[in-house]
Amino acid sequence: MEKEKNLTQAAEAEAAAVEARRKQEMEDNPFLVFFKKPFTFEGVSYESVDLSGLESLSAADMIAVNKTIERGGTVNVLPEMSLEYACLISARASGKPVEFFKALPPKEALKIKNRVTNFLYGED
Repeated sequence: MEKEKNLTQAAEAEAAAVEARRKQEMEDNPFLVFFKKPFTFEGVSYESVDLSGLESLSAADMIAVNKTIERGGTVNVLPEMSLEYACLISARASGKPVEFFKALPPKEALKIKNRVTNFLYGED
């Protein structure tokens, strides 16, 4: 019984340490998006994705993403509010293939979309 209690306490302490590390990393890099559980893509496991490349994108990148969406037959009044736009722009910002973002679980994909939208529409 005592051994189980110690194991539970150790697991809780480790989880708290991981959460504290994540919070610190997010403060250091607000473009770092953490996944609730590791995401495996092409045999590699990811705990997060770094979107700090958003800051170095240009209007030309945004236009190219819009053209890609339009070629796909999608017409949007506000394309930058769509999940497809967020996946495409995140691929450019992170250097990861767009398939990485399209393969994310729904809640993780929405985290990415929200981070991109907040970047585009957030106040400086």
